[in-house]
Amino acid sequence: DVQLVESGGGSVQAGGSLRLSCVASGLPFSRHACLGWFRQAPGKEREGVASIHSDGATTYEDSVKGRFTISQDNAKNMVYLQVNSLKAEDTAMYYCAADYGPCWHGRAYNYWGQGTQVTVSS
Repeated sequence: DVQLVESGGGSVQAGGSLRLSCVASGLPFSRHACLGWFRQAPGKEREGVASIHSDGATTYEDSVKGRFTISQDNAKNMVYLQVNSLKAEDTAMYYCAADYGPCWHGRAYNYWGQGTQVTVSS
């Protein structure tokens, strides 16, 4: 079974930073895999935030470019999301997702974590 577990969320003031982590078991990142971070705010649809492929290629949603950085450690099967300059509108549950194959905007993922909450106060 593939399992993803996120951590690192919390409550911060606007302008603050967090580092979200996701550890995966059962899906080796060194293989042809796409890893993504998503978020969902109350009353809003889930949206993709960033993705990274096993080869290191990354994509970002426009509203987080320059503030968020996705990275991975293939040896540890970890994917990270460094979130800086946080804004109140970044408040959401953040989810890690993974699947085999390439990354592309709007792709579906078969494997999801339970989420970690990020709350930004202004």
